[in-house]
Amino acid sequence: MVKTPEVLIVEDTLSMALLYEKALKKEGIKAELCQNGQTALQMIKTGAFSTVLLDLQLPEVSGLEILKEVNAVESDITFIVITANGSVNSAVDAMRLGAYDFLIKPFPEPRLVTCVMNALERRKLKTQVTKLAKTAAGTVPGFIGSSEAMMDVYGTIGSVANSKAPVFITGESGTGKEVTAKALHELSDRSKKPFVAINCAAIPDNLMESEIFGHVKGAFTGADKARKGAASMANGGTLFLDEICEMDIGLQAKLLRFLQTGQIKRVGSDWLEDVDVRIVCATNRDPMEEVAEKRFREDLLYRLNVLSVELPPLRERGEDVLVLAQNFLEKYAAEEGKSFEAISDDAKTALLGHDWPGNIRELQNTIRKSVVMQDGTSLTGKMMSLKKSVRASDNDYALVQSVDQTPSRPVETGPRLTVSLDNPLVDIERKVIEAAIDHCGGSIPKAADMLSVSPSTIYRKRENWFDTAIETEHAKAG
Repeated sequence: MVKTPEVLIVEDTLSMALLYEKALKKEGIKAELCQNGQTALQMIKTGAFSTVLLDLQLPEVSGLEILKEVNAVESDITFIVITANGSVNSAVDAMRLGAYDFLIKPFPEPRLVTCVMNALERRKLKTQVTKLAKTAAGTVPGFIGSSEAMMDVYGTIGSVANSKAPVFITGESGTGKEVTAKALHELSDRSKKPFVAINCAAIPDNLMESEIFGHVKGAFTGADKARKGAASMANGGTLFLDEICEMDIGLQAKLLRFLQTGQIKRVGSDWLEDVDVRIVCATNRDPMEEVAEKRFREDLLYRLNVLSVELPPLRERGEDVLVLAQNFLEKYAAEEGKSFEAISDDAKTALLGHDWPGNIRELQNTIRKSVVMQDGTSLTGKMMSLKKSVRASDNDYALVQSVDQTPSRPVETGPRLTVSLDNPLVDIERKVIEAAIDHCGGSIPKAADMLSVSPSTIYRKRENWFDTAIETEHAKAG
């Protein structure tokens, strides 16, 4: 259970302070007591309290002096002041100095509880607003770019970051799945606890259980001492399971049990251990296809795929490619002691025209290699070793593929579609997608597979077309 934010009760009459504490305790709100202003000021400045219940009449330092000293107007702390009957003017002065609310003695217990709970909720809302403001501005930790596709991702991350539910991240290899997992962790209430990542594809099956759940001494050959697993090390924080679809089917059952009970059993142990972690997992495969092929448990998928984040490939992020390239150029030029500062126009054209099958990782490696191997102040197209692409003819549209890249499946002969290059790209794209859907009998998943894109990409584009059509009709009617 998440610890309730602490309240500091500053009241010089001990009997009254104890009554306040007892009333709050009934509601599960933890409070600490302080009986003089000087000590209260020191405790407040530690930043350990989100809400302060402050009597204005205190020995040594008054409540009003505390509000001035702390600068309650700009402070993140929520102050509720208490004053005696007939001293309403003091309460008004306190409100001007930044107090959130006031109580006039004597007051009923329900009034105290409601006031404090509202203050705690106010703090929670302020935190959420701050985080949402960051995500709305596209400043999600670790990410660069402001394309429409990425703004959708930022909004999703901001919406789900503070949930306790598991998150399933999908996207092609190199699109930034681990960066997304770290952003979810850093924007959550668990950010001060560990973030632990495991690549399920990089660890042998016979060692994976020990890596996740740990083992006791002598559990297997080579286990010369007890060892914590990733789940224990991430206690209170986030456990990221990358390439989850690579996990052995037998271990999937144990992972499911852990998700259901919140308890782990180390390899070779007979006792259970309670662990509080938020699970984030990722894959570059189609999880439903893995379920259909009996390689992934359906019940585990539904347990993990409560919330989802789908990362767009780099080719769908428009001029984000240039922003990312400039960032990598400056970073690696500084690391290598080179003078590169800008990207030439011909290099920009080449970067925007490339399909980036390896996504951000491929772009990163391309820029790094160019910086290491070349010298200059401007990165030109000739300095980059981008793979050549087979071009379609002037009048025919065809999917292009790098000539030095082995296709992942046999090239199939599909229907040919003729389009005019005089048309805007958005119209050509729509014509291709609609033709693919018609060819596949109206099945969007089949059309998506034919075009090597995610079904959600087609759904999103169709929704945008519909919205545009409605706006056009409204404009005509107006």
